[in-house]
Amino acid sequence: MTDLTKLSLKETRDGLRAKQFSSVEVTSAYLGAIDGANQSLNAYICVEGEGAKKQAQISDEKLASGNGGALEGVPLGIKDLFATRGVHTQAASHILDGFLPEYESTVTSNLWDDGAVMLGKLNMDEFAMGSSNETSYFGPVVNPWRADGSSQNLVPGGSSGGSASAVSAWLCAGATATDTGGSIRQPAAFCGIVGIKPTYGRCSRWGVVAFASSLDQAGPLTRTVEDNAIMLTSMAGFDKKDSTSADLAVPDFAAAVERGVKGLTIGIPKEYRLDGMPDEIETLWQQGIAWLKEEGATVKDISLPHTKYALPAYYIVAPAEASSNLARYDGVKYGLRVAGKSIDEMYALTRAAGFGREVQRRVMIGTYVLSAGYYDAYYVRAQKVRTLIKQDFEKVFASGIDAILTPATPSAAFGIGDKEMAADPVKMYLNDIFTVTVNMAGLPGIAVPAGMDKQGLPLALQLIGKPFDEETLFAAGRVIERSADLDLTPKSWWRK
Repeated sequence: MTDLTKLSLKETRDGLRAKQFSSVEVTSAYLGAIDGANQSLNAYICVEGEGAKKQAQISDEKLASGNGGALEGVPLGIKDLFATRGVHTQAASHILDGFLPEYESTVTSNLWDDGAVMLGKLNMDEFAMGSSNETSYFGPVVNPWRADGSSQNLVPGGSSGGSASAVSAWLCAGATATDTGGSIRQPAAFCGIVGIKPTYGRCSRWGVVAFASSLDQAGPLTRTVEDNAIMLTSMAGFDKKDSTSADLAVPDFAAAVERGVKGLTIGIPKEYRLDGMPDEIETLWQQGIAWLKEEGATVKDISLPHTKYALPAYYIVAPAEASSNLARYDGVKYGLRVAGKSIDEMYALTRAAGFGREVQRRVMIGTYVLSAGYYDAYYVRAQKVRTLIKQDFEKVFASGIDAILTPATPSAAFGIGDKEMAADPVKMYLNDIFTVTVNMAGLPGIAVPAGMDKQGLPLALQLIGKPFDEETLFAAGRVIERSADLDLTPKSWWRK
């Protein structure tokens, strides 16, 4: 039998429906793969072996009776940011030690309703704050990819690094992720897989641990564009429990994947050509333009003049919202508690011990910019800049542009413990330079593998779409995927 973990999500779904194998068989194959790889990759924080097998047995019964759902029996990994009833949910933070929610997030509920099987909870940057998955209380996640001839461990990107690493290393058929400033698209780029940040409001945020509520959005990480479309169809939908959820019908995203780009106009923003950008990123971008032209798209230069302000504005808005959201973690009702002589001392000691360094940094930045003397100078001004960024995109799309093509990241994956990144947080934040505008404007964006760097590491391109037009992104993303025709198989160095 073919290695069941090497099948795409679609192939797994179709094989289960055709009874070529059972959900118990494919689930057991993934659990075996996790057992052999997780010690090296640290992608899973919690593996739900017995629970997964029970779910798989139920799925096999449904499939046998012809009552299977859209994802019946397909094994998935779940980012530790999503609440899963009775199962480890800590946002990879010490401060949520032992938290087992009594409720299920809407996104995971939707997946279970469609028959998906949960393999376990995936590692991530603590409270989704990071671009390398090195801030997790449970230790850094390792990228399955390595540079040619090197044994150095690389970061998988963040914050959804565990999700990206697990998908890339065949430790799940697909994974949930979240994106606040690039946390789906950047790990997808670093690990050679596909990731979409849907339009803000497309997927419910209910039951997802909040980082920055006006920016956070759930989305899938998968091996192919078609898999991504299939999984998003199950994840998305209106939710009355989330006031920001869009009351719109969910399209059959997979139906749009092969429709091509003929007749579309693709914008190329001049502001994304950065000083010092590596030549291989520019070359990849030009190759992507050529592929889209060959498939019948028109390419047009555009301007998004406020792009240069996006990163500094993002790193005011996001920490401000984080400061407010994380105020609830005080050691009183759940999670870690460090005793003190007074309740104020208990709060302080608990938060000092429970939050990691990066989370503390962002909470302090956020508290500062929201304080009485600086609120107008920083937070209000950043929100005004955010409006200008959104208006830039609106003008471009109103001019006849259907989608925008940019690089996904300024480089390939870098080493765990990179001294320059560790010494200067701003260098780490610059990893999000191509992605934060999408969150600030609430738009959909997809990262698709498009090439390899000179060290044999994956590189990706990003497509940005109109609000609630993920279908065009899947169609254009498929053109890039098909044109690149890459072998995205990392060498299984973790197998002893």
